[in-house]
Amino acid sequence: MKEIKEEFYSQKRWLNWMNKVKESKFKLTDPEDKNNGAVFVYIMDDVVLACLKVIARNEREILTSDAAVAEINKIKDIVFQENDPLGDDADLMLESLRTSLAAVFVSCQRYIAGDFDHQTPLGELVKNAFVAEQSKNLDEAFDILSQVGARVISGESPPELGDLPYSMTAELIDGIDAISAAMLGDDSYKEDDGTMDEGDDV
Repeated sequence: MKEIKEEFYSQKRWLNWMNKVKESKFKLTDPEDKNNGAVFVYIMDDVVLACLKVIARNEREILTSDAAVAEINKIKDIVFQENDPLGDDADLMLESLRTSLAAVFVSCQRYIAGDFDHQTPLGELVKNAFVAEQSKNLDEAFDILSQVGARVISGESPPELGDLPYSMTAELIDGIDAISAAMLGDDSYKEDDGTMDEGDDV
């Protein structure tokens, strides 16, 4: 296996994003600003692409499965580290983003391990997740949706669900949708060798 010289995602990169959130002075209701909240979309895309790079290295046998899972954990630890307050609205948005990214991390790890339901229709799985959440079985809902995410990484399209009511399930699905969107976009991550240049800041 090839040695990866640098991290797929660095603490410096994450802190740069947190600084950009502060600079954005994000407000949950700011109809005059069409770009309000865009920074959180960019953060999501950035983290998802880092995870997809890890998967691509594993598929090319540059990383073992165990090493790939460990790299996903490193990215997760960076994202979930405690940070200074960013403002009440921004802090709420960051927590929502982290919930969505939690689905990304566990979906990637499930995909790498091959440990997921390959048969049940995705729409049915999502419905089961909603039912589990409504029954207060949050761990079960999370587990089901991580399998949906693994299926999306394997090449399936996310189910068409329309507008979803606010819920943990909806936030997790946002993360899965971000995986799908990234995979349909620029696929240069598949050829990246997993290293970052020193000047590769956000």
